[in-house]
Order: sequence, then C-alpha cells, then structure tokens
Amino acid sequence: LLNINVGGKLFQIAYKVLAQYPITRLGKLALYTDPVKKLQLCDDYLVQKNEYFFDRDPSIFHYIFHFYRSGVLWVMDEMCPSNFVEEIEYWGIHLKYSQRCCRILFEEKRDELIEYLKIEKELEAELEPLESGAQFDGKFLGRFRKMVWNLIENPYSSVPAKIIAVMSSFFVLISIVGMTLSTVEEMKNKTGKMWMEQIEMICAIFFTCEYVMRLISSSSFKNFLRAAFNAIDLVAILPFYIQILFENLEDGDMQYHEELHKMENVSKLGKVLKLIKLMRIFRILKLARHSTGLRAFSFTMRQCYQQVCCLLLFIAMGVFTFSALIHSVEHDVPGTDFTSIPCAWWWAAVSLSTVGYGDTVPDTILGRMVAFVCISFGIILNGMPISILYNKFSDYYAKLKAHEMSQ
Repeated sequence: LLNINVGGKLFQIAYKVLAQYPITRLGKLALYTDPVKKLQLCDDYLVQKNEYFFDRDPSIFHYIFHFYRSGVLWVMDEMCPSNFVEEIEYWGIHLKYSQRCCRILFEEKRDELIEYLKIEKELEAELEPLESGAQFDGKFLGRFRKMVWNLIENPYSSVPAKIIAVMSSFFVLISIVGMTLSTVEEMKNKTGKMWMEQIEMICAIFFTCEYVMRLISSSSFKNFLRAAFNAIDLVAILPFYIQILFENLEDGDMQYHEELHKMENVSKLGKVLKLIKLMRIFRILKLARHSTGLRAFSFTMRQCYQQVCCLLLFIAMGVFTFSALIHSVEHDVPGTDFTSIPCAWWWAAVSLSTVGYGDTVPDTILGRMVAFVCISFGIILNGMPISILYNKFSDYYAKLKAHEMSQ
C-alpha cells in the first residue's frame, strides 16, 4: 500500500490500483523507481512512516480517493467549481472520468460562475476611471495635471470636484431645456432668440472648458480619443462652433454672390444648420457620466445584445409573415390600404408592437382573424425578453450602486 498524507489525513491506496492510471500524479508516484522523481511529485516525505505528504485540500481528496477505488469521479453540487477543477488538475485527473449527468451539471455551474465573475469584473471597470492619479507621477506638470484630473474625473476627491460634477449635469439640463424652448413659437421673437443664444453660448463655453480640462489631465492622447464619454463630450460642443462657422459662410454669401445664387446657398446652409443644431440633443448622454441608472441601462444593453438581436429578428419575421398573410386576404377588397406586401409592413409592425394606431385596419372577417393572431403573437413576443432585461437591469443597477458606495 502507498501511504499518502493529504493535509493531515492519511490515505492508503494499493500500488496495483494506482498503476492503472499512469498519467495521474499518484500513478506516476506508484510507478517511478527513482526517489528523486518521487520527491518532485509530492511536497514532503516522512521516512519513519513511509508517507508522502501533499499540502492539498483533504475534503476534495476524498473524491480523488474514491475515483481510484471505483474508477468513477463523483462531483457534488456544494463544491466550488473553480477549486474542484484546480484540485483535479493538480492530481492529473480529467473531468471525463465523471458521470455524464454530473459532468453536465458541473460544467453548467462552472460556466455560470465564470460568467458571473466576468460580469463582476466589467461592473467594477464601469465605475473605475480610465486613468489613475498615479499615472501622472514623473510626467510634465504631473502635480498640476493630477489636480485637474481629480477635479474633473474624481467627484469624491474634494468639494470643488463635487461642485463641478453637479454643474456639469446642471448645464446639460439647461442646454436641453434651452434647445427645447427655442422651438416654441412664442420664443422665436428677437428677445427670445437673444436669450436662447446667450444660454447656448454659456453652456458651450462650460462644455469646452470641461473638455479641455479632461484633455489636459489625460496621460494618453490616443486613449483619450478612444473613450466613448470623451467622444460624447466632443459631440456636445461641436454644433456650437460649426454653427458659428456656417453663419460666417452665410454672411460671406450675402456679400459676394448674386441674389438668386445667394438664396440657394442660404437655403442649403439653413438645412445643414438645422441638422447641426439637432446634434445638441446628444448632450443628454453626458448625464451617463454621473448617472448610475444610465450606466446600468447601457451595461444591460451590452450584456443582453444577443437577446435584443433575437427579439428584433423575431419582430422582422413576424412583420414579413403577417404582412404577406394580410395582403393575401385583403388585396381584393375595394379601397383597401393593403395594396402590396410593403404597404402592409407598417400595419404588421404596429400590430406586433400592440400599439394599434388604427390608421390601417382589415375589412374582412378573415383579415380580422389574421390581425388577432398577429396581435396575440406580438403580446407573447414582447413579453418574453422584457422580464429578462428588467431582472438583469435591476441586478446590474444594484451591483453598480454597491460598488459605487464601496468606492
């Protein structure tokens, strides 16, 4: 018998049994004749008792010991998958020796644990800044840039940093409110336009200063440009300066071109200017920098993109299927709106989403039956992923809040 001491517990296994598994650690220990090679396989050797000592977990070794006696590796649910895999790899035993039912359940549990740890790591990275204050040590104006970095990136570092974070959210809201009010008819007079332009100028100046401060406090210009939040900040300030540029071009056309040509250019510039002004709506995405809920929503969409894509695929299939069905039963009705399958796409999309505007409706009994099936399918289709997305969102939001509080 081979005497094995695992974590203080003694086990005895016959050499003949161990020799049946020569690629395992204990199989090699039983087959090797060179004492030096044997000592390389264990942690220590007690000469008086002829015991090979292994500093491993004795509770898991019970399953290893049972494997050598029966030839089957049993896997229990209460064991940690990562620890169990680490132990059996140390002993040189493959998971294939376990029963198929145990192996399937164990691999599912291990995959769930790996996915859980991956999500936890990504959630922690979601709250961590791209850079740390230690990266400025030894660099040009390192102390000054670190101070700016704490002000703009670490709102919990000081009271002024918290004030800047609050002001950033405040100016975003003011900018969105100003853009909204600028479309109101009563605000399109000369006084209203002047006030809206002044508000826009103040917001643009603040956003520009904020962007410049982030650029100064960045240790890597390339990483700064790649960051999504920095791209949002750039989109937030570009419309203001592009608008000034186009207005100057418009004034130039007023001075140097003929009347007809001038009016055409003004019309074109006006359309482009409206499009550029519309880009200011993206400023609301700046709130995600200081909002845990928006970050949780964005994280949920990234983690559940497969479910979302699957939902969109089912919706597309339903639109094509039910639009073809409704066209086949309604195209002969006089004055029908279902003159072709593409014309029925809007009805199918509205019915599947259970919105039901009622602008396009079937007239025949068979058509109404198709509409009923379409609406029923839409209810089932929309109900399936909503609970998954909501549960994951609430889970991610709670974890982000917990990480935020711990930091």
